[in-house]
Amino acid sequence: MVDIAENGRTWLLSGPTSSYALHLTEADELLHLHWGPRIALVDAEALAVHPLPAYWPFESPLDGREEYPVEGGPRFVRPALSVRTEERRGTEWRFVSYDTGGGADGEQLRLRFDDAGLAVTLHYRMRGDVVERWVTVANGGHARVELLRADAAAWTLPDREGWRLSQLHGRWAAESLLATAPLTYGEKVIGSRRGHTGHQHLPWVALDTDATEERGEVYGCALGWSGSWRIAVAQLPDARVQITGGAGHDDSGLLLLQPGESYTTPVFAGLWSDGGFGGASRTWHAYQRAHVVPGAEQDRPVLFNSWEATNFDISEEQQTALARRAAGIGVELFVVDDGWFGARTSDRAGLGDWTPNPDRFPQGLKPLADQVHDLGMQFGIWVEPEMINPDSDLYRAHPDWVQHQTGRKRTELRNQLVLNLAREDVQEYLWEQLDALLSSAPIDYVKWDFNRCFTDAGWPGEPYPQRLWVDHVRALYALLDRLRAAHPRVAFESCSGGGGRIDLGVLSRTDQVWTSDNTDPLDRLAIQHGFSQIHPARVMAAWVTDSPNTQLNGRVSSLRFRFVSSMAGVLGVGGDLTEWTEGELAEAGKWVALYKEIRPVVQRGDLYRLRPPVGGLGAVQYVLGNETVVLACLQAQSYGEPVPAVRLRGLDPTASYECRETGEVHRGAVLLHHGWHTGLTGDLDAAILRLCRI
Repeated sequence: MVDIAENGRTWLLSGPTSSYALHLTEADELLHLHWGPRIALVDAEALAVHPLPAYWPFESPLDGREEYPVEGGPRFVRPALSVRTEERRGTEWRFVSYDTGGGADGEQLRLRFDDAGLAVTLHYRMRGDVVERWVTVANGGHARVELLRADAAAWTLPDREGWRLSQLHGRWAAESLLATAPLTYGEKVIGSRRGHTGHQHLPWVALDTDATEERGEVYGCALGWSGSWRIAVAQLPDARVQITGGAGHDDSGLLLLQPGESYTTPVFAGLWSDGGFGGASRTWHAYQRAHVVPGAEQDRPVLFNSWEATNFDISEEQQTALARRAAGIGVELFVVDDGWFGARTSDRAGLGDWTPNPDRFPQGLKPLADQVHDLGMQFGIWVEPEMINPDSDLYRAHPDWVQHQTGRKRTELRNQLVLNLAREDVQEYLWEQLDALLSSAPIDYVKWDFNRCFTDAGWPGEPYPQRLWVDHVRALYALLDRLRAAHPRVAFESCSGGGGRIDLGVLSRTDQVWTSDNTDPLDRLAIQHGFSQIHPARVMAAWVTDSPNTQLNGRVSSLRFRFVSSMAGVLGVGGDLTEWTEGELAEAGKWVALYKEIRPVVQRGDLYRLRPPVGGLGAVQYVLGNETVVLACLQAQSYGEPVPAVRLRGLDPTASYECRETGEVHRGAVLLHHGWHTGLTGDLDAAILRLCRI
């Protein structure tokens, strides 16, 4: 809902519990007024009459108070917008108009400004308690406009002492690790210079002063962009805090706009919650299920992926044998990973040639897909369309199609180069290859990988080669959109060597994401804990693999622990089922059947993080309607200490709930005392508890 003052210069956006207000002065300065608990328009108008502080020669009264600080004039903060024309650098805009509307996508507020033919539109949309913001910049009167920087938004926090900054950091096989630290004067900058979202940071931050898991105010921001990006959190000299974020890792240039051309930034979404970090997470999750993830009302199937079982050594007969075992334990989606195409017998060849290997699949993929369907499962494949091996038919035909710098060595990582997806001929080639592939066999699912970063991001002969950083991502989005429209029954998973491409942008075009290449169930607890700060279980793929974990650390863990750890998201199995004993297969079948029972609660329910996965017991709870599910993992037990008691959340305190495991009846404010765990003892053990309202 958008409320507008009579003078048309104060605007108030409101959700169920929060409001966002801004005001335009008579000098066309767009100021931030309020972001926090819900207020009325009269309250916003009262805030609008407060004068700016006095101007001093070494400080600006605008800094930390503007909605979208541009470069130029009396400003010293990091600009959200930096442009260069043939005449000058910087912006001195004037207000033109505003309007509201939007239809099925929700009501928008649009504020239009102009600077001698440079048109800037600020977009706002409230979805629940999440504010979506983005910007459109158009060249309406210059020979050329160079966009050096165009952030999606600048977020201003209320004056307060003792801010803390939370972020998700990591590396390959250790993504999404939560870190919280005091915010100090100056800037804290996170981002990616790698051409994709990156394993090192998720594009999300949260700020608070004294919040706990379930109490206190939390402000969060998340960027929907799958290329290089930057978020800067600044505590200014007067202690005010402002957050800017958008595409691109620096200010060296995004795009060159010719007359009539425009650029629309990705969405930079923000929320306020007074329900602590847990309340903020539940708001993020609900927002993504309702407005971001396609088809989120449909539960994701239990899958089997062949990679850890076979690596590159695959054949139709071998995959069929795995498929029979997978179907026997209740798997619903069978996925053939790397090694099915071209000359792909190792990671040294084949990328770019997206036709089945004739020796391994002499009749193509259809016979295997038909056998998988006959077993009652869906069929999926792995692809990595943005990459190419020098040892491939595609590279031999088009060596100019890769990103490279003239006269420089072409850097190979994992024996592969990056296709220049900003080129229209590359876009059309990939569309033709992938459309033909998805039309050649009954394929239900595509795991889309991206296994290296940009290093030689050059484009010889292109007048403005740095545009490939933005146009690669825009072309990726367009290709995914086109494939989804042409093949609506095909689901897509985003993968980038694990969790290297997870953000709101790619999630708006995929059905789930691969959280990490690390499938060790103990390591996964911390990764999944961090992931859950922003993203819902509905998109978080998690696999049960072999023990010992030969892919990473050699750790031994029980099948019980591996399954409970993975059942916190979209369950998958990735072990070599041909080596599992009959007893292990029977136990796995029981766990898969149990997951299918609790799946709606896990994938669609509200998440409560009961205990973080630090030290001893970690536990998460999901609530959907009258049902609740608790997944608990005991990492270690010392000195004979009992398993700690756990208090459940999100239940009706006046109602009674029956535990399906024990038959006991509990009141709504359930405190699970010692012994609730039904045999949870020792190191690396786990348990599941189900309660239903009676």
